[in-house]
Amino acid sequence: MRLTLGTDYALRTLIYVGTNAGRLTTIAEIARSFDISKTHLMKVVNRLGQQGYLEPVRGKGGGLRLGKPPDRINLGAVVRETEEDLAVMGCLSGKGFCRIEGCCVLRRALREATDAFLRTLDGYTLADLLVPRAKLARSLGLAPEAPPAA
Repeated sequence: MRLTLGTDYALRTLIYVGTNAGRLTTIAEIARSFDISKTHLMKVVNRLGQQGYLEPVRGKGGGLRLGKPPDRINLGAVVRETEEDLAVMGCLSGKGFCRIEGCCVLRRALREATDAFLRTLDGYTLADLLVPRAKLARSLGLAPEAPPAA
């Protein structure tokens, strides 16, 4: 299975914003950090905002923050909501694609494989992806979080 760039950008955006917790993040920062298209990223961010994963803060000094706690952002749900079509082959998209679809074992196997893929992602949240926060922050060029006051 191959996910679209939109889903790739959505997951990377959530990781970036989650790593930058407590600070507002701009689309330009994310695009620069990952060397990806700002124009395409704006569409992805807009969709993530509509889905409640991101909360845009408008105005001077605005930016993005997570719309939900990281442990409530399920990866399987994000992929299902950002992918237009999860069918790995045309025959999984609908009826009438192939003459043997009514008795095809391959079709069933591919559907089961897709379901297993999504079930695996259902077992992960954004919080799981943020566990190596300090390493992520360094890799993304973000200032490390200040240690808590004693």
